[in-house]
Amino acid sequence: MEPLYQQTHKQVHEIQSCMGRLETADKQSVHIENEIQASIDQIFSRLERLEILSSKEPPNKRQNAKLRVDQLKYDVQHLQTALRNFQHRRHAREQQERQREELLSRTFTANGTQKKILDIANMLGLSNTVMRLIEKRAFQDKYFMIGTQGSCQTAHFGGRSAGSS
Repeated sequence: MEPLYQQTHKQVHEIQSCMGRLETADKQSVHIENEIQASIDQIFSRLERLEILSSKEPPNKRQNAKLRVDQLKYDVQHLQTALRNFQHRRHAREQQERQREELLSRTFTANGTQKKILDIANMLGLSNTVMRLIEKRAFQDKYFMIGTQGSCQTAHFGGRSAGSS
């Protein structure tokens, strides 16, 4: 029992160090996660064997052996939970990145609203010059909205920056 316990204990410490590397690894994290999960599965099978062997220990050593196996079980369950939490955080981070990319790639135009405004302006008999000014203003408003999303220092109103007169 003792050699198997020592091997398992050593493997638990190796997984703990891998968990530390997992936090810093970006691209390779899935590969490291798979290695850790395979090691945890292997440890669980060793723990089953250790439970059987601890019950076969002499009565004066049995209690201590069971406590050591239980401690290893607790440590491995803690590692399993930490791995799941990391996977959950990674999944949430990837989902946020996808949503961010989707938002950044989305064009913020009010095509339907802009078309309705131009139709109304045309019905009212406004000239092409006025309609072009409306389109220019819509473009500038769009530029202003995009500029403020990027934490731009100057806002553009009517072709001038907000700070100029």
